[in-house]
Amino acid sequence: MEHEELFFLLKKVAVGNQPAFNQLYKITSGQLFAVALKMLKNRDSAEEALQEAYVSIWYKADYYKEGQGTVLTWMVSIIRYRALDMLRSQKVKKEDDLSDDILSELDATETTGSGYDIKIEGCMKELDQQQRQAIHLAYFNGLSHSEVVEHLDHPLGTIKSWIRRGLTSLQRCLGI
Repeated sequence: MEHEELFFLLKKVAVGNQPAFNQLYKITSGQLFAVALKMLKNRDSAEEALQEAYVSIWYKADYYKEGQGTVLTWMVSIIRYRALDMLRSQKVKKEDDLSDDILSELDATETTGSGYDIKIEGCMKELDQQQRQAIHLAYFNGLSHSEVVEHLDHPLGTIKSWIRRGLTSLQRCLGI
């Protein structure tokens, strides 16, 4: 596809021309879908990213500046950023699910009074001191990540890494 034709269509889209948007979609959607599918490795997620990218293209068409890359490159960057956002969101959800699983096990220990609490205690002792301390502050003392940062005087990314690695180790140790 010629850059000039895509640029012409995008200029029309920028002023709300629906037929031009339909034509732009028809010409470029296959390439953008391929990018999303390669990144997300899931057809449903790729379709969702594609839809959201085209909504963004519809509303932001007037932001494209000629001379800062081709129209297609600009559109690919939109789909890539959307796919990256989705991947980050999936990673956070997995981490939250992991935390919830471990917390459920810990809550069950409090109510059952079984020997499982000894196993949790043993697993906690296997963690690095930083991981153990960060998890203890966050999950047993109920501090937010920001409060753990203040308490331990380390950057937020470091605290989150300690907690994430510690929870993964606990999961393995507990067989969850």
